[in-house]
Amino acid sequence: MENPPRALPSALASALAFGSSGAVLVLEIVALRLVGPYVGVTLQVSSSVIGVALAAIAYGAWLGGRLADRFDPRALLAPALILGAIGTAVTLPLVRWGGELLRGGAAPAVLLLAALAIFLPAFVLSTIAPMVVKLQLGDLRQAGSVVGRLSSIGTLGAITATLVTGFVFVATMPSSAIVLSLAGLLAVSGLLLGWWQRRDLPGSPRTRAALAAVGLVGAGLGATSPTPCDVETAYHCARVQADPTRPGGQTLILNSARHSYVDLNDPRYLEFEYVQWIGAVADTLPAGPVDALHLGGGGFTVPNYLRDTRPGSDQLVLELDGGLVDLDKQKLGLVTGPDLRVRIGDARVGLAAQSTGTYDLVVGDAFGHLVVPWHLATKEMADDVARVLRSGGVYAQNVIDYPPNRFIRAEVATVAAAFPHVALIAPPEAIAGGTGSNFVILASKSPLPLDGVRTRLEGVSLLAGAELDAFVDDARVLTDDYAPVDQLLAG
Repeated sequence: MENPPRALPSALASALAFGSSGAVLVLEIVALRLVGPYVGVTLQVSSSVIGVALAAIAYGAWLGGRLADRFDPRALLAPALILGAIGTAVTLPLVRWGGELLRGGAAPAVLLLAALAIFLPAFVLSTIAPMVVKLQLGDLRQAGSVVGRLSSIGTLGAITATLVTGFVFVATMPSSAIVLSLAGLLAVSGLLLGWWQRRDLPGSPRTRAALAAVGLVGAGLGATSPTPCDVETAYHCARVQADPTRPGGQTLILNSARHSYVDLNDPRYLEFEYVQWIGAVADTLPAGPVDALHLGGGGFTVPNYLRDTRPGSDQLVLELDGGLVDLDKQKLGLVTGPDLRVRIGDARVGLAAQSTGTYDLVVGDAFGHLVVPWHLATKEMADDVARVLRSGGVYAQNVIDYPPNRFIRAEVATVAAAFPHVALIAPPEAIAGGTGSNFVILASKSPLPLDGVRTRLEGVSLLAGAELDAFVDDARVLTDDYAPVDQLLAG
């Protein structure tokens, strides 16, 4: 009978299980950021990346087990690490060049881009765990203990990688640096392991040279592949694009969406229609300074508009992304001060900290790609907005939806459950369900200045009363317990 392969030292086996599982989770988290600039950051995109990663883990574990039964696993571990490094390095060029061809949100494009972002390296790295297990199974009477221990260590590696990537790596390093650093770490680990085992990569010198060349080319392509970002914040791939048709015009693009437009020479210029609608609502408020709260900053177009049209106003902006605020200051002319303050953090958490009856205007314009974050779309959220508004104050909420308008109807019903007076601004064709569009919901505890708003609008509908009730129909109110925002949009 052939002697079984010699077991690895326990510490080395644990390190391989911990590191390979952790590397896969680092790749999974970074993959969400790599594909975002091309297909957005939605529940469908997240589900695709997670699903592809799990498929890679499943097939990799199956293949690793088969290989461990047919060959000496000790001879395969170093090559697996090096191939994993190569697969990690080529992720960047695959995604960044493939992403340009697959832009958009169609399901096949999302799945294919997710596969380019993670499948190959996750598949290769997932072969390592069953090989390590096979090497440590010297006594079947201890199989349960060995498998349980290594499985536990691998899970701890995944947990550690998830937390460190989410809290540390993403906040301090660009995605490309994370990917290339991981590729380098895997390559060095593979080389050190091969040297320690006194084994070269299997195959002829020509094969080894080819593998080395592929690794170097992959790393080079990853380092030089084009990036769609001016800056990669903790939440966005952000860039500012000059408008060639308007001097001073700048468009802020977050991931793949045109998020804000700022005219550096004229803060009263409002390019996007929905911002014009919000500006029209703000213009109907009583003359003089106002106290305004903004849920989401973006390019700070509306705060700057109010600062210019209503001098002396006191404004607070709740913006989740501190890196985006820095970009606004560098490229979009943002100047903060006592009259325009910024608080970095989640909008709902920041809203809860505000005093009751403090604001004349609350503007809701927070988005994750093209989707209102679900926890900002519930009745509990609307109740808190109503709490901080004065009796004559107005809430203006920007929402994006597409036919058959399931989300906007549900959101209007939700806001109406918290406010006695509600109206909706949108293009007629969007109201009719013919096209996707921005919608602006207006709400107040007092009658809305509808006549004043209408005189400032052109080519759009303003629904209220029975017309709005007919539009909402039987839509369900969204709550913290039930808010399927992405699913309603996907309809």
